[in-house]
Amino acid sequence: MFEPGHVHVFNPVAALGLPTYNVDLHYEVRPGAKEGPVVHFRMAGEIAGKPFEDEFEMSHDTVFNFASMVGKVAARHGMPVNHSPVLRHHKEFDATFEDIRAKLKAIIGGPLSAHDPNAES
Repeated sequence: MFEPGHVHVFNPVAALGLPTYNVDLHYEVRPGAKEGPVVHFRMAGEIAGKPFEDEFEMSHDTVFNFASMVGKVAARHGMPVNHSPVLRHHKEFDATFEDIRAKLKAIIGGPLSAHDPNAES
């Protein structure tokens, strides 16, 4: 389930190498130093019945790759590497990406980064 600033994903039944999980990802754009704004992420929940909480930040010019970090954090807390919640819940994370893009564009007044495939020329 996606709502601006928050994504909730879950898998109630373990099957085919995928553990149960119930994960919330909260994010917000924060002012950064002279390099510009950053996006702060907080992941919390359970993976295979084990609770976790983790936080990370990404600069406005690297946040386009936040899904990779979400997968790494999930793997660090027990999710099999090849079963990132991003893959299973692609629609929710696509909406998250678009929300982050819109929030950053409102702050910096331009494309997310040179690496953004949707950047305006």
